[in-house]
Amino acid sequence: MNKRHIFIQFLVLLMLIAAFVACASTPKQESTGDYIDDSVITTKIKSQLANDDFLKSFQISVESRKGIVQLSGFVDSQKAVDKAGQIANGVKGVKSVRNNLVVK
Repeated sequence: MNKRHIFIQFLVLLMLIAAFVACASTPKQESTGDYIDDSVITTKIKSQLANDDFLKSFQISVESRKGIVQLSGFVDSQKAVDKAGQIANGVKGVKSVRNNLVVK
């Protein structure tokens, strides 16, 4: 019975180690926490863009990865490009913004 108990504890320990390793971040892959943080950042930016009277009529795509936000799409003026960049930069957790909006 004692050997069985030690064996079960060992298996549980191995499973915990495997779970931590599987959720760890690598240079090419985000961890689960990074993914959730980026989802929150993206959602906040999209919501602020949609609530802005000047920008809500434009289709601006927002993507974020490891705190780096990319804005893309078409807008009517440089003022819209600048304003979208300012909104994205103002969200907590954003490290930098790649503003790829194009004035049409």
